Amino acid sequence: MNRNEPLAVVDAALAVVARYERPDLDERLRQARARLVDDRVRVLVVGEFKQGKSLLVNGLVGAPVCPTFDDVATAVPTRVRHAETVSVALVRDLDPGGDPAARRTERIEIAAAELAEHVCEQGNPGNREGWSHAEVGVPRPVLAGGLELVDTPGVGGLQSVHGAATLAALPGADAVLLVSDAAQEYTAPELDFLQRAASVCPNVACVLTKIDLYPEWRRIVELDRGHLATAGIRGEVFPVSSALRWQAVLDGDAELNTESGFPELLSYLRRRVLGQSDRLARRGVVHDVLAVTDQLGGKLRTEQAAQQNPQEAQQLLAALTAAQERAVALRERSARWQQTLNDGVADLNADIDYDLRDRMREISRMAEEELLGGGDPAKVWDQFAAWVQQEVAGAASANFIWATQRVRWLAQQVAEHFAGDRDQLLPALRNDPSDALRSVRAMAAPDDSSSGLANKALTGLRGGYMGMLMFGMIGTFVGFASLINPLGIGAAVVMGGKTIGDERKRLVSKRQNEAKVAVRRYVDDVTFQVAKDSRDRLRAVQRDLRDHFTAQAEQMKRSLQESQQAAERAVKASRSEREARLAEITTALQQLEVVRRQARALLPQPAAPAAAGPQQVVRAG
Repeated sequence: MNRNEPLAVVDAALAVVARYERPDLDERLRQARARLVDDRVRVLVVGEFKQGKSLLVNGLVGAPVCPTFDDVATAVPTRVRHAETVSVALVRDLDPGGDPAARRTERIEIAAAELAEHVCEQGNPGNREGWSHAEVGVPRPVLAGGLELVDTPGVGGLQSVHGAATLAALPGADAVLLVSDAAQEYTAPELDFLQRAASVCPNVACVLTKIDLYPEWRRIVELDRGHLATAGIRGEVFPVSSALRWQAVLDGDAELNTESGFPELLSYLRRRVLGQSDRLARRGVVHDVLAVTDQLGGKLRTEQAAQQNPQEAQQLLAALTAAQERAVALRERSARWQQTLNDGVADLNADIDYDLRDRMREISRMAEEELLGGGDPAKVWDQFAAWVQQEVAGAASANFIWATQRVRWLAQQVAEHFAGDRDQLLPALRNDPSDALRSVRAMAAPDDSSSGLANKALTGLRGGYMGMLMFGMIGTFVGFASLINPLGIGAAVVMGGKTIGDERKRLVSKRQNEAKVAVRRYVDDVTFQVAKDSRDRLRAVQRDLRDHFTAQAEQMKRSLQESQQAAERAVKASRSEREARLAEITTALQQLEVVRRQARALLPQPAAPAAAGPQQVVRAG
């Protein structure tokens, strides 16, 4: 992805704008330049445990950047990007529950050999060190165009907590590679994940790994393509072998490299992912440069018309005044775009909050039904708690993805008030992954301290004593000499057993109630944290959209104001002043047109239709 041409066009536009004392337009171009310089194309590599994700990243880069072990899985995401020299760093969020706009991070440089100790389950089980991600920089041509590969932890089930975290990261990705080995066809959770990914990510592809180990991989590929077609998912399938790729890299064997399947996958990343990002970046530059030069050129052409025909200046001034009034109206709070934005955010807040609460209520209901019919929760608490956390995380991520889709739709609705080319007017919306679940405390396990053998014996002894006492006295009336008699002993055994059973039922009921309270408390805590995160995110989006479109309206207003002032000066100018100024305007318009031609050249022009030759016959009807 070559950004030199767009950068040169932006720099040329900045040089022209500098002559007009328009800091607002200058800032707009500088923001466009910053996006070009800092823009990265992020590709998420996702999938179940031990599917070959880290090996795939290493094969794409052609270097052992991600640690790989046969019996140890990745615990921390690893971002691999281009750098002039090899560098490795660990990044941690210092205040994960705070405002995303003011979030602080800690970055620690480490040696490349130490990376495995921090990003793998063996050295950092469950990511107890709290790293948000690791960054690896390597000098590789495939990454030089801005490509960033993210090796995500194995999700252990795409409906798990890790899977939910991966889903939350989808809106910020430019492409997703779902990795699955050739041992079996796609599962239902994998297809569900792909459908969600396709709804928020522009590029989704499927990578079938380990084809060197499974002779029937071609049949699996066809089955997977059929599943994708049935589910309505548009995604290419790339069968690859990381082992063959690595051996080809070591031996420099081009034929073996072709057999590995990696050239097709790399071509997809360059052509589809990097190419699409480059096209979008170029379209953004073209839009910004043409918009800025349009505003400057409009002022110059207005002044040119006034200088050439001073007698028509009054009509020109009237038209400019009407246009300026429209621009001022766009800035007012009563403008239609402001109403659309405010009403839309209010509706979004209500809808997203209702959707979240509805999902959480359903989870609470299912959990209570499971507890009532599942016996003693203390015996299955670990599995039950994991299931609740998994369901809650999935609901939170689904709510987040739906909110992202609605926010993008709202931005398009607001942009329609400004121009028909609404895609070019949309600002870069914040879509960082939500980490609200990290602030939620784990569910408290029900108390099982009274279920030990000693407590059971004591409970049985108490019940047996009462039984023996009552029925032993009855035995004395029927001829037994003492309280300890066969009737009392039998009653003691029966009563002791019944007391133990009743106490067990009471304890199970008590633990079920404690478990229900723990689930409700956990679900309420998640609802509170996720709802707060959603409200903060919507407020940030509202501010971003408001500031972006207010700046657009302000630029239009100022340009029309300057055009009006230039027309008024032209009426009062002498003949010699008008002639000198017309020459200056002509030169300035030519300079602007040069920049505009350079901007238009960034995008491929549609081919002109071929002219009909003498042998071609055009038939009507």
